[in-house]
Amino acid sequence: MIRGTTRLIAHLGYPTAAFRSPMIYNPYFAARGIDAVVVPMGCRADDYADFLKLVFRLSNIHGALVTMPHKVATVALLDEVRPTARVAGACNAVRLGPGGTLVGDMFDGEGFVRGVLRKGRVLAGARALVVGAGGVGSAIAASLAQAGVAALALFDAEVPAMMGLAGRLRRHHPGLAVTVGSADPAGFDLVVNATPLGMQAGDPLPMDVERIAPSTFVGEVVMAAEITPFLEAVRRRGCAFQVGSDMLFEQIPAYLEFFGFPPATPDELRCLAAS
Repeated sequence: MIRGTTRLIAHLGYPTAAFRSPMIYNPYFAARGIDAVVVPMGCRADDYADFLKLVFRLSNIHGALVTMPHKVATVALLDEVRPTARVAGACNAVRLGPGGTLVGDMFDGEGFVRGVLRKGRVLAGARALVVGAGGVGSAIAASLAQAGVAALALFDAEVPAMMGLAGRLRRHHPGLAVTVGSADPAGFDLVVNATPLGMQAGDPLPMDVERIAPSTFVGEVVMAAEITPFLEAVRRRGCAFQVGSDMLFEQIPAYLEFFGFPPATPDELRCLAAS
């Protein structure tokens, strides 16, 4: 039940048809008796800079979740950018700070890393490849660096995005070996599809699956299906993997802390979302 006292969390992106967060947060709020609600708000890129400022002038706004295509653009609109978002060059959560300032952080990478670690994989000292250097790929790369991987390879067809991410990683993590320009997955302990490839029927695979060793752990960010064509291909090779929705459920506890709500476990959130 939405009341006059209900705190609003805007879910900002475009288009909104594929948004899943309201179906996770809102059952959690209801189960915990929290007077808050996540509301999808479709905002096109041309309107976003003005709209973000305006939505935070609402007297009952509590925060915002930010998704495609606004994660990168949000960083320049903030008063305070927290460290992970600074390295990623992207932001997916905004809240009010002192004096009405806008404070932003990035949790996609945190969710991805938490999921991998919960599956018993070791990231410290590992060699990782991230294909895709947009908002989500940058966040995953930033969190992998924070988790202590020894070497990180990046590939994106948008060369400026790839090079910008590499530069930020080298600046903030000088001990990390960063390479760019190849999507060849051979020789890595972890490979990640952080591109949109797999969202549409007929998309090509993001990398040459035949070059992935069966011992390699594979991560996916696409949530259009639980098992995307890419995951189906790596499963046939015998690889262990993480589905896209795991990143979403694993990052929400960190979001809740950021927004000042009581904690929850990923398993609790899954159960509530399915009920």
